[in-house]
Amino acid sequence: MGNRLSKIYTRTGDDGSTGMADGSRVSKADNLFSVMGDIDELNSHIGLVRAHLTQAITDNETPNKQQLPERLQQKELDFAQALIIIQHLLFNIGGELAMPEYEGVSATHIEWLEQLIDAMNTTLPPLKDFILPTGSVLVSQLHVARTVCRRAERQAVLLQQERPQAIRGTAVSFINRLSDWLFVAARFCTDPEQVSEVLWNSKVLEAFTTNNK
Repeated sequence: MGNRLSKIYTRTGDDGSTGMADGSRVSKADNLFSVMGDIDELNSHIGLVRAHLTQAITDNETPNKQQLPERLQQKELDFAQALIIIQHLLFNIGGELAMPEYEGVSATHIEWLEQLIDAMNTTLPPLKDFILPTGSVLVSQLHVARTVCRRAERQAVLLQQERPQAIRGTAVSFINRLSDWLFVAARFCTDPEQVSEVLWNSKVLEAFTTNNK
């Protein structure tokens, strides 16, 4: 196979446009590239999740250390593999945006995410209050990825309304379900015995108000 990128800079984008797969050029201000950028950013954050997970697994193998919750220890390989698949599917969505004739995400992938969500949920306690996006580094990074995913979804919906042919409905649905997966994954990776879920607490602000009168 030949080199895919023989030259990194081409100078053709200096006029504020980008070349598409069909040879046309589109302004970089087009919302299509906002979606592409959000998907790329999201994929990078998923990559960081993978790095934190690898470090947590390594730490967990150190004697007298228990960095991972038991439920994640039992499924760490499945969870790590899911992250790899998700990164590839996000890359496929980028391909769909660049080449409308290409279909890289299907209903099967959405159903797969739903099955993962359901499986993780069976191990979690009922959610009785709002969760603050914090905890361990791994959990916090999952929440960062979730917020970027939500932004990507908003931009994708906007693009769909502007130009329905520019993005498939399956891609929008996948991004939506992925944000749900990331939320549940953050809970799944929380160790109740070490880093409990941090819940929104009205007393925090009540105390702040009292102390600052």
